[in-house]
Amino acid sequence: MIIFWTFVIGAVLGYVFGHYIKPNYRLQKVLKELRAKSIAALEEGNKGVYKTIVTEHEQSSELVVEVQELAVTQSGLVKVQYLSAYYKNPGFRTKKGEALLREVRDLLGEYLPLEEIEWYETTERHENIKKYLHTLDTYPKKQFGT
Repeated sequence: MIIFWTFVIGAVLGYVFGHYIKPNYRLQKVLKELRAKSIAALEEGNKGVYKTIVTEHEQSSELVVEVQELAVTQSGLVKVQYLSAYYKNPGFRTKKGEALLREVRDLLGEYLPLEEIEWYETTERHENIKKYLHTLDTYPKKQFGT
């Protein structure tokens, strides 16, 4: 008789754990990860494109650089991080990858004029992320058993 009741109690506890406790734990974990990713996406900063003409040995090419804003000074300069760069005339210079980024950093410096950078539109994306984050924050707490 004890074996029968042990089996019944074990089955009931297994059912409760498998259908109520474990799924809520997984859901809580996924919601925390989504919240962290959303906050990171909101804090990543502005990105944009800076274009300039580079002339060397009577040849010239347009240099296009993708930058990320790190800070803005009071004088209207932006401290940037260079993400990618390329020359529109591929025969002008042959450096690529990290070597080209080092060359651009040496050529342009750490600060660029704010008004000459074409910023990507991120307001709509940020609004969508904020709405999504608000939805995650207002998710019914009673489903977690808290």
